[in-house]
Amino acid sequence: MRRRTLGLAAVVLALSAAPAGAATVSVRVEGTTQTLVPRTSVSTPASTPTKDGNPAHGCAGNTVAGALEVASAGNWAGTWSDSFTDYLVSAIGGEDPSAADANNFWSLWVNNKEAQQGVCQTTLQQGDEVLFFVARCEFNGTACANAPVVPLGLTVPARTAPGAPFTVRVVQYAADGTPSPASGATVSAAAASATTGADGTATLTLTARGPVQLRATKSGLARSATESVCVTDGSDGACGSTTPAPSAACATTGDDGNCGTKDRRAPRGKILSIREGQRFKKGKGPRGLSGIVTADPSGIADIRLRLTRNERTHCSTYDGRRERFAAMKRCGAKRGKWFSVGDREQWSYLLPSRLGPGRYVLDVQARDRAGNVDTLLQRTRTRVVFTVS
Repeated sequence: MRRRTLGLAAVVLALSAAPAGAATVSVRVEGTTQTLVPRTSVSTPASTPTKDGNPAHGCAGNTVAGALEVASAGNWAGTWSDSFTDYLVSAIGGEDPSAADANNFWSLWVNNKEAQQGVCQTTLQQGDEVLFFVARCEFNGTACANAPVVPLGLTVPARTAPGAPFTVRVVQYAADGTPSPASGATVSAAAASATTGADGTATLTLTARGPVQLRATKSGLARSATESVCVTDGSDGACGSTTPAPSAACATTGDDGNCGTKDRRAPRGKILSIREGQRFKKGKGPRGLSGIVTADPSGIADIRLRLTRNERTHCSTYDGRRERFAAMKRCGAKRGKWFSVGDREQWSYLLPSRLGPGRYVLDVQARDRAGNVDTLLQRTRTRVVFTVS
């Protein structure tokens, strides 16, 4: 398993933090030639899986190890590493990719990003998507000589009319989760297939009514998950054309994503590390920023912060990419720059150094995977104003 070193100035400490208890997540395992575990929804277990019989080598249930244990029915193996305090996964579903070629290994990704830790150290939260696939590294002494193996993502419409052309889109994800169009990928269904162009899109036409499964593949990359499109005219009964109202026994407000309803509620965030109106002495300004976001049925997609400073009428905003404050032409918190701190419900961010003198405004904003954003800037919850002498 490949690991990378993170710069201390921008370490997002909450990558491995999540509240205790079960979470509903999905797990998918793509082997060398076939899918070993299709995208499967599981609840993380309370038990601690151990793969070598040593109780000291157990993992918390709400980790990737716990989810993999449930999704694979325990059919995976790994060797414990004292240096990593984790298992190095060797086989899943009976397949050991390194047995045939020592350059092959299992790559672990969570939410379309390459995991920075192992199966025991990567904690999961509601809505997370776990993916294992066979990657390859032809090591030349300093790095991998071959192009990296990364996963494909496929987007299809929920419905299409029989005989009507429709567009699908294929992307490939970089290690940091950045998507880019995947040209030359094949999108295939039982009765049709097409190849994507430079923009990553392709057009297909289906005639048989009912649900149709599509998948994207491309040589040298990990295949996409299977996505379903319903071929229906909307009144033929295919794919449940008429959707019944939620049962009275189902606990839902109609907009919370439960019982098949559409999630229209944004996750609620709160800043915990700094109190509203707090005053810090000279040299004692805060360095660590942290908070929490409520669990969301759609899953958390991104958490952003905005930090601005006013020091004797000189105003600046923290630039998360450059990891330093940058001057602003005009003062005002709303003119500051947002920067991402990941997608964990319990988040934290470590600044390069303690904050110096000035008046600061810290804002937090959370977005779920349904596109809902908590835009309300509320003092003591999503906004705190504080000073450093």
